[in-house]
Amino acid sequence: MAKYLLLKHYRGAPEPANNVPMDQWTPEEISDHIQFMRDFASRVETTGEFVDGQALAPEGAWVRYDGEGRPPVTDGPFAETKDLIAGWYVIDVDSYDRAIELAGELSAAPGAGGKPIHEWLEVRPFMAEPPTVTE
Repeated sequence: MAKYLLLKHYRGAPEPANNVPMDQWTPEEISDHIQFMRDFASRVETTGEFVDGQALAPEGAWVRYDGEGRPPVTDGPFAETKDLIAGWYVIDVDSYDRAIELAGELSAAPGAGGKPIHEWLEVRPFMAEPPTVTE
């Protein structure tokens, strides 16, 4: 088994087919979308492949240790994950092909008009072992 991170993006990926921003969806469309995500997680949990999944709030900040005991907080000029990443699933599957298959299913979540959003998901494997450092 190998763990993969499925990252759901607000933006920063190619434009999906049903590209209506969520703030323009009806309350029913939002509820249907969230229920799809819950149903997906429940189904993958029954197969033993679900590890974790979370939606992220849009708030956030960059923090950096400055050597003086107080981390400064800034809102730019960086591309921020609060603008890019909507949430994630961690799955533990038998193969890369299975990770791709599940990401494809998750991409079919309904959006505006109840139609699949064809959302792009980033599939990233977890490192199995730390890299070897040679001097």
